[in-house]
Amino acid sequence: MRAYEAVIGLEVHVQLATDSKLFCSCHNKFGQQPNTNVCEICLGLPGALPMPNQQAIHYATLVGLATNCHINQSSVFARKNYFYPDLPSGYQISQFDLPLCEHGFLMINVQGQEKKIGITRIHMENDAGKNIHSTTENVSYVDLNRAGTPLVEIVSEPDMRSAEEAVAYLKMLYGIVTYLGVCDGNMEEGSFRCDANVSIRPKGSLTLGTRTELKNVNSFRNVQRAIEVEIARQQDLLDDGDEVIQETRLYDANKNITASMRSKEEAHDYRYFPDPDLLPIEISNETLEKWRQEIPELPRPRMQRFMELTGLPEAEAEILVQNRELADFFETAAKLANPKKVANYILGPMSRIANNNHLDLKPSNWTMSPESLAQLIKIVDKGTISAKIANDIFEDLLTSGETPEAYIESHKLAQISDSSEIEKIVDEIIAKNPKEAADLKGGKTKLVGFFVGQVMRQTKGKANPAVVNDLLKQKLGF
Repeated sequence: MRAYEAVIGLEVHVQLATDSKLFCSCHNKFGQQPNTNVCEICLGLPGALPMPNQQAIHYATLVGLATNCHINQSSVFARKNYFYPDLPSGYQISQFDLPLCEHGFLMINVQGQEKKIGITRIHMENDAGKNIHSTTENVSYVDLNRAGTPLVEIVSEPDMRSAEEAVAYLKMLYGIVTYLGVCDGNMEEGSFRCDANVSIRPKGSLTLGTRTELKNVNSFRNVQRAIEVEIARQQDLLDDGDEVIQETRLYDANKNITASMRSKEEAHDYRYFPDPDLLPIEISNETLEKWRQEIPELPRPRMQRFMELTGLPEAEAEILVQNRELADFFETAAKLANPKKVANYILGPMSRIANNNHLDLKPSNWTMSPESLAQLIKIVDKGTISAKIANDIFEDLLTSGETPEAYIESHKLAQISDSSEIEKIVDEIIAKNPKEAADLKGGKTKLVGFFVGQVMRQTKGKANPAVVNDLLKQKLGF
C-alpha cells in the first residue's frame, strides 16, 4: 500500500451574537416558533431593501483582528446566486473578491509541536433558513427564522495534515470568538459549525489531490471522526485504482461514515456580482484603531501565562482557558489562594463533578464563587479540615452556594487538633491491636497507615493527621 498525506482546510461558520439580523431589525434569537421571527427583508420579498448591521461589521472585524488578518477598510457585499430552498430571495448576500478580512493566521500546538495555520479570508454573509424533513410524511417544511442571521465564514489555507491538527485549529478559533464575546459558541444550535475540505496525496508529492467537502459538522469529536473516516475512504479508493470525485458529503455520526450529498460547485457556478442594494463597507482609521483596543487577552497568551503561574503542563493549562468564564474564575481565585492548588481543584473534583453531571466546565453551571474556592484552600492549609474532607464536601459547596466556613461550622467538620483528645483514641486503638502494635515496633512501618486509618475512622476523618502521626511515633517508636 502507498503512503499518503492528508491535506485539510476548514471553512468555519460563526453566527454573530448581535441583537438583530444582518440586514433587518428582526431579533437574532434561537428557538422561537417556526416562521415567527421574519420580515419582508429576511423573507426576500420584492422591493424590500437590506440595511447592514453595524454591530455585525464590528464583531466581524474583531474576529479578523484577533486572527492576525489584514482588514480591508473598504469591502463589498456580493450576491451569491444559487438554488437555496431555505432562502426565498434565491441568492445569499455574501462577500467575494473584496472580503472584510484576509491573509491571517493562527498558531496551534499538537503533540508539543507548534504550527502556523494560514487564514485565507474572513467574509460576512447572511445565514439561510432551515429545512425540516418529516419522518412520517412525504413532505419537507422550511423554517425561515434563521434566515438573515449574521455569519462570518473563516476560510483556512489547506495547511492541516491530520484530523488532530484540524481539531486543534478549530478549538483555537472557538476560544477566540467566545473570548471576544461575538459568538455564544453553542455548537448544538449551530452557532459554531464547520465544513472540512479533505484530500490526500502520495507522501512527498506537492500536487493536491481531489478534495471532498464534509458539510456542517458541529462538534469537535465529530470533526475528528469525520475527517479520519474520509481520509480512510479516499485511501481505499486510490488503493483500489478508483478516483476520488469532487463532491459534498455528509457525515453520519451513528454509522461513522460519510455519504454523498451533491456534486461540489465551483466559485463560478455561484455567479457572484456586487449587491446593487448595498454600499461598500467603509471603516475609518479611527474606528479600526478603537476596535483594535477592544481585543482582550486571548486563550493562547493567557494559557502561557497560566503555565508560568502554576507550573502546569500545556494540556492542563489549556483546560483552564477553554472558556473565558472558567479562566476568569481561575484567575480571581488564584489571586486569593495558591494558584497551583486552585488549578488542582478545577482540574480535579470540579471537572469530575461536571463530567458526572454531563455539564460543561463553566462556573455558571454552579453557585460556588472563586472567593469560596480560595477560602476552602486556605481552610485546608490552616488545618481546620483535612484535604479528604474538603474533597468529600466539595460537591455540596459547589452547588449549595454556602461558604466553606459556614458549611464546616454547620456540619461540625472542624478538624480535631487537640493532642490530648487524639491521644486517648490512639491509646485505645493500640490497646485493641497489640499484635499490629508489636509488628510496627519491630519495623513493619507499612502498619502506620493501618493505625492512622483506624484513628481517622473513629474520628470520622476529623483528626489532624500530623498530630496522629506524631503520637504514634512517640508511643510505638518507629
